Amino acid sequence: MTSDTAASTAADTGSVRATTDGDDTALAARNKLVIGLLLVSAFVVILNETIMGVALPSLTRDLDITVTAGQWLTTGFMLTMAVVIPITGFLLQRFNTRPVFITAMSLFSLGTAISAIAPGFGVLLLGRVVQASGTAIMMPLLMTTVLTLVPAATRGRTMGNISIVISVAPAIGPTISGLILSVFEWRFMFILVLPIALGALALGAARVKNVTTPRTVPLDVFSVILSAFAFGGIVFGLSSIGEGAEAAVPAWLPIGVGVVALLAFVLRQRALQRDDKALLDLRTFLSRTFTTSVLVLGVGMIALFGTLIVLPIYLQNVHGLDPLATGLLLLPGGLLQGVLSPIVGRIFDKHGPTVLLVPGTVLVSAVLWFLSTVSEATPIPMVLGAHVALSVGLALMFTPLFTSGLGSLPGRLYSHGSAIVGTVQQVAGAAGTAVFVTVMTLATVSAASGGAGDIAAASAGVRAAFLVGAIISLFAVVGAFFVRRPPVTEGAEPIVAH
Repeated sequence: MTSDTAASTAADTGSVRATTDGDDTALAARNKLVIGLLLVSAFVVILNETIMGVALPSLTRDLDITVTAGQWLTTGFMLTMAVVIPITGFLLQRFNTRPVFITAMSLFSLGTAISAIAPGFGVLLLGRVVQASGTAIMMPLLMTTVLTLVPAATRGRTMGNISIVISVAPAIGPTISGLILSVFEWRFMFILVLPIALGALALGAARVKNVTTPRTVPLDVFSVILSAFAFGGIVFGLSSIGEGAEAAVPAWLPIGVGVVALLAFVLRQRALQRDDKALLDLRTFLSRTFTTSVLVLGVGMIALFGTLIVLPIYLQNVHGLDPLATGLLLLPGGLLQGVLSPIVGRIFDKHGPTVLLVPGTVLVSAVLWFLSTVSEATPIPMVLGAHVALSVGLALMFTPLFTSGLGSLPGRLYSHGSAIVGTVQQVAGAAGTAVFVTVMTLATVSAASGGAGDIAAASAGVRAAFLVGAIISLFAVVGAFFVRRPPVTEGAEPIVAH
């Protein structure tokens, strides 16, 4: 009898263990599918942030608009992102994962459809704004989901995949648009993307599960208004700097309004967060690792977006390459960055951030210092090598920064941290573009007035822009030494899907 009972108990225990293991396996597979769908969807939507630059000549001809007006197709996209992203902290707390995903992809798909059939510039700009509204929601949703589902000990590998989305998608956007425009008209940049977006929407609607527990949180409307003026004003002002005399308003005016609104926004959030009612909870910055990571990330984004705008200008105006050749020249760096990001994630999981961040920031800085010496005599293969090296450095930076920074926060602040990271990306990207273009323009004009020829003056402008970028990069090198791996709680498990 005793042996029968023991055997029965052992069998029951084995059955329970098998059932539990089976449930864990099914849960892991489901989580992997959810993250995979979010990654693919995010890559598609982020890709659209930088596809318009190469298309500007075609758009100005077909729509009979000025280059300055055409630039609003990119500026308006960034402006919308900067306004919407701060609100995502509230959205991700208040609503479940699946409806937020469906809303984001529906907005993006609708904006893509509007852009594809746009009869004129006004409707095309409206389509880009609707696209950006969906794009702004996707990245914080992806980051928050990963932080919720993936254990801290293995988070680096998944964050490496997020780095592909955030850094590689914008980098290869001009290449893809160049390839499309070499065969089709500009509408096909949207026509070809639309079925992919609709497919991601349909698959996500069917397979994405809710992985968070919504809670009732108030929406402070005044904070929303302040954040729109703050981040929208700063991004608009920074974008206007590059337009120079053609800007609709002096750049200092929206920047000034943005700074004042930002100060008011910060004061209001500090008051509201005492009762957990803040739109963006700034207690995230109490984590030194998060604060340092965000600052270094900002420098990385300045380098990335500044280089994305100035290097093509150098290759076309100084070396005479056409847009397609320029895009293809920059493609290897973007692809290599994508290949390296998951590898970097695995290295992070084993060894932490320092062994990656220090060489990464040093490499980025070294490349920017080299680019500050280029001229019309610099061989194109050397420029290609520099861009590849820059891409390697950025790949070494982004994954450790995302993983360490966001991983250092308590779970209740994940959505706020993701929203802050997304906002910093937009502001830093606009700042990088503005700083590089402004310095390049001023130096080019100065060299031309001093008697330099067109090519020599353009080279001087490019060198000055990269020199400023190189100086800024030194702050990232210093900051890299202060980013620490978040402590891993022994036996901690990710939050399971509901």
